[in-house]
Amino acid sequence: MRDPEPLTLFTQDGVRIDAGHSPGDTGLCIVVAHGFTCSWRQPILRRITSALNSHGGVIGLDLRGHGRSGGHSTVGDREILDVDAAVAAARRRGYERVVVTGFSLGGAVAVRHAALHGGIDAVVSVSAPARWYYRETVPMRRVHWVIERRMGRLAVRLARGTRVASRGWNPEPEAPYVVAPRIAPVPLLIVHGDADPFLPLEHAHQLYGAARDPRELWIEPGFGHAEVAATPDLIKRIGEWAVAQR
Repeated sequence: MRDPEPLTLFTQDGVRIDAGHSPGDTGLCIVVAHGFTCSWRQPILRRITSALNSHGGVIGLDLRGHGRSGGHSTVGDREILDVDAAVAAARRRGYERVVVTGFSLGGAVAVRHAALHGGIDAVVSVSAPARWYYRETVPMRRVHWVIERRMGRLAVRLARGTRVASRGWNPEPEAPYVVAPRIAPVPLLIVHGDADPFLPLEHAHQLYGAARDPRELWIEPGFGHAEVAATPDLIKRIGEWAVAQR
């Protein structure tokens, strides 16, 4: 696996973002935003970016508060600025088309970025929440404990190196499904598994129902959650979909 070119990016609000660029010669760059507590440098993300690299250039980034990036995670709010910095980096490198692909938290960020900032040619949201504060599954109750409790934030910092902002949202950012209609006419692909232990299919249906055409919904049989469960076949099909968006 070829090592990506290391990038240091800065967001509009001054946060340093660690990223890696794997060049491509198709005119397409796929920006990849990871899930909560993950990093583009982890093997599972490196396998995904390597597979996508066969379809074009790839920029993987650590969202704020994750990995080697600065700042603290705002769990879907200001992370849209992180993605915007990566998109700008792709444009500076001469890519004619940029597709943002996000997983879980990164999927919510990808939707919100496409709706609120734009400047991209297509967006893929995998295993993303449609709305905030969902606690109807055990894994999501654990996620909220990590985010909302001091001991939870300390635990995830020690275990995964993820720094979560101690202050809550003020104001609360618009939920992904609320802003989804603003993405059009940029193509939107929503991918969700019917075996997702974190977020049931209702989230995918809520996002899809709120969005406008052009949009697609892929319900993947047996697929769990986000990067960890993504199969090589699924990543290949996502790459082919990104290539097909003209």
